[in-house]
Amino acid sequence: MAEQALPRFRIAVVGSGAIGGYYGAKLAHAGADVHFLMRSDLLEVRRSGIRIEGRGENIHVADVNCYASAGDIGPCDIVLIAVKTTSNGDLPHLIPPLLHSRTILLTLQNGLGNEEYLAKNFGAERVLGGLCFVCLNRVSPKLIEHYDHGRVAIGEFSGPPRERTHQITEMFKRSGVNCRVVEDLSLERWRKLVWNIPFNGLSVAAGGIDTEAMLADEDLRELLRSLMDEVIAAANQCGHALPASEGVHQIERTESMGQYKPSTLIDFERGKPLEIEAIWGEPLRRAAAAGAKTPQLELLYAILKSLNQKLLRSAAARERAVVAVPA
Repeated sequence: MAEQALPRFRIAVVGSGAIGGYYGAKLAHAGADVHFLMRSDLLEVRRSGIRIEGRGENIHVADVNCYASAGDIGPCDIVLIAVKTTSNGDLPHLIPPLLHSRTILLTLQNGLGNEEYLAKNFGAERVLGGLCFVCLNRVSPKLIEHYDHGRVAIGEFSGPPRERTHQITEMFKRSGVNCRVVEDLSLERWRKLVWNIPFNGLSVAAGGIDTEAMLADEDLRELLRSLMDEVIAAANQCGHALPASEGVHQIERTESMGQYKPSTLIDFERGKPLEIEAIWGEPLRRAAAAGAKTPQLELLYAILKSLNQKLLRSAAARERAVVAVPA
């Protein structure tokens, strides 16, 4: 049977870091019409392109369509949103030039509340969510290293999957991405939090350690399991049925990652704001509203908030020092 033809989507990538760069480059390498918004590193990417290496991949997109402003890109059929959630406040200014009447907004961001934010600002009809189960680092403007996994789960923010959901999923599949449609996007968001909350959080709170070091430490391994159990219980209390064995399965998968640094640790080491509210704060608030008890999550959230505030103060002090230097 002949392969079904897909629409020729015009795609914008907003947030061209590890996630946006990886999936955008995979799509472009497969022949999709992809346009990257790059507010930094524009000249280097125009000169050198984007390369993906690792995990059996060696992809180079030499001729990258990249732009300094969304207005230069213009209206698109799909906008992949991969900015850190700490930059969501920029989206009401970045997104409008990319919209036409039927533009789809597909957020690939972590945590909870991102689809709701997009729906509030641009209309729920446009919004889909994508969960990226992948280990990546953008080690330079032109190079993304791929360490493990790579699958994507896509679902509608409002209602069951539609024809467009399946078309976008098929588009990713044809670019070499393990991608599937999910019936319940919220359930899958909680499933990913079972990993993100403990591993991203403890990588920073425990002093800057990778996944292998966390799993090798008996006390930290027990704490990982305790946090996972809390998240699973909270998900169920919020109406999202996750099995008690989910944590065990996720730890088993993590053991194959080696010395992987979670994205929150990389942000912390680079002095960038942490995604505190989306990954820890919003799940904690929803759990509390549903009557779930999450003492370990509450403590981790408080620790990370304190560390993030210290990081932001240090960054502000550095900026003041630069401004104070005479010309």
